[in-house]
Amino acid sequence: MTKTVPDVPRWANLAAHATLLVTLPSGLWRIAMGLGLPVGFTARGLEDFGIPGWGTAYVFGLSLLAEALAFLTLGLVRPWGEVWPRWIPGLRGRPIPPLAAIVPAAAGAVALTALGVQGLFGWAEAGSSMAQGSWEDSPVYGAVMAACYAPLLLWGPLLAAVTVHYARRRLSGKRPQHALEPLGGRA
Repeated sequence: MTKTVPDVPRWANLAAHATLLVTLPSGLWRIAMGLGLPVGFTARGLEDFGIPGWGTAYVFGLSLLAEALAFLTLGLVRPWGEVWPRWIPGLRGRPIPPLAAIVPAAAGAVALTALGVQGLFGWAEAGSSMAQGSWEDSPVYGAVMAACYAPLLLWGPLLAAVTVHYARRRLSGKRPQHALEPLGGRA
């Protein structure tokens, strides 16, 4: 397993790992929905979402995409976020330009934070566009869904904090980049 870059503080490493954890509950909730498990939608509600069918593929894909994007945050604290891995032809062993990671990470942090704020303030009206009878009447389902989606509010700020640290560390010029090896050993 790849180690954290030596000059990364513990808080940044924990924040990077936390992004994987904050995306997990909503992903598991969507996967349960895609499998047709009782997460609050009636049979009609699931049918409206195309479950089973294309809707199942969509919620599975969305869950995998979210977790994969969260995983990229680890690159901001690991060597593979600074030096191209050896399995990438033509680039192996070369330093990754800092802005190649900073710009998309910063854009992602801004977008995720904005989506989180929008979702937080629009949560009460979230089901208003659904057809009557699509959602179970029990408040338990809503509470479980809210508990699964609430951690996503932290994704943007966590990514922003790790991105700022990465930018300060990589752009400071204090540490020579050639000291790192590409993932998998020497090229």
